[in-house]
Amino acid sequence: MSDMVQNEATLNETPAAEGKYNSSEARWYVAHTYSGYENKVKNDIEKTIENRKLHDQILEVAVPVQDVVEVKSNGTKKVVSKKLFPGYVLVHMYMNDATWYIVRNTRGVTGFVGPESKPVPLTESEMRSMGIKGQEVHLDVEVGDYIKVVTGAWEGNSGEIKSINESKQTITIEVDIFGRATSVEIGFADIQKM
Repeated sequence: MSDMVQNEATLNETPAAEGKYNSSEARWYVAHTYSGYENKVKNDIEKTIENRKLHDQILEVAVPVQDVVEVKSNGTKKVVSKKLFPGYVLVHMYMNDATWYIVRNTRGVTGFVGPESKPVPLTESEMRSMGIKGQEVHLDVEVGDYIKVVTGAWEGNSGEIKSINESKQTITIEVDIFGRATSVEIGFADIQKM
C-alpha cells in the first residue's frame, strides 16, 4: 500500500472521520503533550487557528503557570514561572471533527484526556479550581424537578433534584451505584430539564 493510501486509511479510522464530535457549546478540554512541549504545542495550535481562520471554533489555548519564589544556594531569591500541569495544554473550543483533528494532530500532542482518548470537557468545578471563569448558567428548575444529565461523567442518568447550589452552579440528584442511592453533584451546564 502506498504511503498516501495508507495515510488516507489511517485518517478514515480516526473518530473525527466518523463524525463523532459535534458540540454546540464551547468547553475546556485538556490535551496531553510530551513533557516540555507545552508552549510549542500552544504556539502551533494558535498558528493553525490564525492560518485556517478558526477563531470562532478554537477560542483559547492556555498553559497555566504559577509564579514561584526560588531561593538560590547563595540566599538570593528569584521569581520563576512554573507550569501548573506539566505535560498538559488547556483548549477552549467547540468540539467538532475539524477542531478534534487539528488539536489531536498537532506535533507534540499525544491525545486528549478522557477514556480511550475520547475528549471529556472540564467540569465547572474543575475550571473554578484552576481559576478559569465558566459561563453563568441560569436554569428554570426547582427542588423536586426531574432532570437528565446530558454531558460529563454521569451522562445518561436522570433523577429528581434534591438540592440546588446557585453559587457553585450545581444541583444534587441521587443515582443508583451498586444498587444504592448515592447523592452526586452535577453542574448546571451538564443537565437538561425533563
